[in-house]
Amino acid sequence: MTVIAHDGVALRRAMADDFFALVILDLTFAGGDDGLTLARRLRAQYAIPLIVLSGRNVLADKVAGLELGADDYVTKPFEPRELLARIHAVLRRANYQIDGPASDSNVLVFAGWRLDLKQRNFVSPEDEPVALTSQEFALLAALALRRGRVLSREQLLDLVANRHWSPYDRSIDLLVSKIRQKMGDTARGGTILKTVRGIGYVLAAA
Repeated sequence: MTVIAHDGVALRRAMADDFFALVILDLTFAGGDDGLTLARRLRAQYAIPLIVLSGRNVLADKVAGLELGADDYVTKPFEPRELLARIHAVLRRANYQIDGPASDSNVLVFAGWRLDLKQRNFVSPEDEPVALTSQEFALLAALALRRGRVLSREQLLDLVANRHWSPYDRSIDLLVSKIRQKMGDTARGGTILKTVRGIGYVLAAA
């Protein structure tokens, strides 16, 4: 599936709603979003291959894009066959397969649970499917992709719902509570999805 996002808001919404194999990012948006800032946020929040495709042919922009973590930088005008070849190269380096079986990197396993990012399903250690809402799935995927890393409620809300968190917003806490109930992770503070007091949550399971 290919999704076109015309601004930063649409990009964050798409990233929160679905799993993608690669992002091709322009540095200039009509809405005024700064491409380098978006690239920095993408790299900080997602382990996803990133290609910058831009009309900026200045060395400083290329260096900035690559230093932010872009896997490649392609300037306009470009030859479509070259861009396709670069996409294949970046995906190969990221251990993805094109037009073939799903890569193991699409399936995240923790404490016996299996989260399939491509098929969007969640399976218990007893091999029973567990139904998750789209937001529950997005939240669990965000934490599972960053296993061992503490994410604040603000970061999680931006990933899941594309909006800013306020001290009175309990939506992330409610989502975590519902996921814990479905997983039977009901110990105080959680053992799989652990609460980090004053900060947020972390997926702590091996």
